[in-house]
Amino acid sequence: MSEYTAKDFKKGQPRWCPGCGDHFFLASLHKVLAELGVAPHNTAVISGIGCSSRLPYYMNTYAMQTIHGRAAAISTGFKVANPDITVWQISGDGDGLAIGGNHFIHAVRRNIDINMILLNNRIYGLTKGQYSPTSPRGFVSKSSPYGTVEDPFSPAELCFGARGRFFARAVATDAQGTVDILKAAAKHKGASVCEILQNCVIFNDGTHESVYNKEGRAKNAIYLEHGKPMIFGENKEYGLVQEGFGLKVVKLGEGYSEKDILVHDAHCTDNTLHLKLALMDGPDFPVALGVIRDVEAPTYNDSVHEQLQEVSGKKPYHNFQELLLTNDIWEVK
Repeated sequence: MSEYTAKDFKKGQPRWCPGCGDHFFLASLHKVLAELGVAPHNTAVISGIGCSSRLPYYMNTYAMQTIHGRAAAISTGFKVANPDITVWQISGDGDGLAIGGNHFIHAVRRNIDINMILLNNRIYGLTKGQYSPTSPRGFVSKSSPYGTVEDPFSPAELCFGARGRFFARAVATDAQGTVDILKAAAKHKGASVCEILQNCVIFNDGTHESVYNKEGRAKNAIYLEHGKPMIFGENKEYGLVQEGFGLKVVKLGEGYSEKDILVHDAHCTDNTLHLKLALMDGPDFPVALGVIRDVEAPTYNDSVHEQLQEVSGKKPYHNFQELLLTNDIWEVK
């Protein structure tokens, strides 16, 4: 039983618009940290710039709001210097994938042991409604009044392309779903990426409307669990099967039974199926929620410290005083 409660991690009064997904996520994070039992003084929350990046102000932990797009870089340095502290990195889709995109992919590639949270509302909210790297083609905004002529990033595709070992997704309004993936991310050793789908009630309300309430998720989402068949629907009447090199939605009882349905393997080292699941979207496929990929691999921070110990063990000196004494010594009188 944890000795902490959510109250132990709370600080200040959140200053977000009423109904913003950030409120929902913050409550889930407080709950998770209490249940994990890691002390506030052994936890750090680091962000960049944006609406979501105000979150460190509301955490009774080590906390830092850094500069635009650099949360992953600061988190990397912090974790290497403080390997025993749990690091949560908070970014929005603009902060994390535009100016911060290069830092994002390299933190994932290096497999830094940090928990990377991407709060994705497909808009720049703090700067008043410009389209972001995840806004869909044709999206009309203040910076694209005639519609964007760009295709968006898929956070999962970026993560897997950067050799990502952990990717999960939840909806901000789904407290239990969010808590579940955050706990899994915390237990994963290495870079964990959690995409949180949320609406910006002012500039992009309804962008995730199909899965934003419980009824919508029952119809339009699939909760993936390792070792469980990929079944979904209001009455668990649909499932996913492999068709050629792709996926197909089938209805149970219409030529298919549960034994025909694919079983989710989050630990498979081959990410081909993980990517297909993460990219499902549109009227023909459900949105994949839960832990999509969870594969162990050596972490950057552990490897750095192991290398330092190995190299220092071969040196004739181990501190500055010993370094001074390694060469000829003379005294000037």
